[in-house]
Amino acid sequence: MKKNILLIGGSHGIGLSIAQELHNEHNLYIASRTQEELGALNVTHIPFDVTADDLNMTALPDELHGFVYCPGSINLKPFKMMSMDTFHQDMQLNFFSLVKVVKEIMPRLVEGSSMVFFSTVAVGTGMPFHTSVAAAKGAIEGFAKSMAAEHAPKIRVNVVAPSLVDTPLATRLLSNDRKREMMSERHPLKRVGEANDIANIAIFLLSDKSTWMTGQIVGVDGGMSTLNIS
Repeated sequence: MKKNILLIGGSHGIGLSIAQELHNEHNLYIASRTQEELGALNVTHIPFDVTADDLNMTALPDELHGFVYCPGSINLKPFKMMSMDTFHQDMQLNFFSLVKVVKEIMPRLVEGSSMVFFSTVAVGTGMPFHTSVAAAKGAIEGFAKSMAAEHAPKIRVNVVAPSLVDTPLATRLLSNDRKREMMSERHPLKRVGEANDIANIAIFLLSDKSTWMTGQIVGVDGGMSTLNIS
């Protein structure tokens, strides 16, 4: 059976990788600001700025089997240099906009449906300069666990917590070979993540192969959160 799956922000990075894997097997709806990268993919695009717009519900089917929220941010600075505006913006993009969309789509999620959110390794492993993004992503983790408990067994809710992934969002951190080498060396598996590394886990969580998983924070981080090999 083809599933109806909604991706928020699926036109770049991890979201685009998910779309590339799923668009032939399922009915894919992508709500994002841009669609150039979607090219010839078999998807329904819905113009949508998650921080400014209301989602056009008339463009969606009456039943949804899967939902993925992809928007995120990487604002890394010492706390003393982090403005309150940055904290507000990170929380708005990562958390409050997620909650708003979830409220809108909940009535359409059918029995056995799956929601997938994204966090960061920095929530479970304290890292300097991550105060704003870790706070916003930490809110997602708490929200997801509560939602998973409240809506079991009808709806499953899980979170993927990556380390650094080579996507447009991380361009500044991987802008030359030296930076890439330094970031790779921080991980026990000696490389930064690729979009497909994370997309594959999200696809698994959307699938019927993960029907006994809910309320989980799944680390996909090259071993960073659990291994100390220094």
